Amino acid sequence: MEKFVKHTGIAAPLDRANVDTDAIIPKQFLRKIDRVGFGKHLFHELRFLDYEGTKENPDFILNQPIYRKASILLARDNFGCGSSREHAPWALSDFGFRVIVAPSFADIFANNCVKNGMLLITLPTDKVDALFKQVAAKPGVQMTADLEAQVLIDAEGNKHPFQIDSFSKTCLLNGLDQIGWTEQFKDKIEAYESRWVSDKPWLK
Repeated sequence: MEKFVKHTGIAAPLDRANVDTDAIIPKQFLRKIDRVGFGKHLFHELRFLDYEGTKENPDFILNQPIYRKASILLARDNFGCGSSREHAPWALSDFGFRVIVAPSFADIFANNCVKNGMLLITLPTDKVDALFKQVAAKPGVQMTADLEAQVLIDAEGNKHPFQIDSFSKTCLLNGLDQIGWTEQFKDKIEAYESRWVSDKPWLK
């Protein structure tokens, strides 16, 4: 997957709490196992007025021209709750999002995002409120997420430090999912398996 070191992009405000994975990508679109092509169905029931997805809802934030190329999503508490479907980060990534900022995220969703090269930034509610106010005052502003420094730089230049576990940070910086990380130790794994067969042949 693509490495994540630093990203600057337009921040789109999704002012809703408890956005679940069915809202992110409804169940009727979970018919593929590859990771591409889901962006057009992202937030389907919010983005469109009809089931077929041919009539856009003009009131939905991502249908506004200034946010069609947004790559940073501002969200509210408990983003990504609900089912464990990995299609949710697939849809967000395919649409173009690289960063999501919220006060809290559902655990399984958060893990799935890291596996797909997306950075989730957890900030206190008052800090997220301030970011929403910046975007409301000047739609289309850009923000920067610096993973190495572990800071989010808002539209006014303020730096907001964030925490991330060392394993997730390493994987994102190096563009590795968990399988890719494990494959770094291929030689050691093969050496262990060779010793295991030699030392305990009856377990083979």
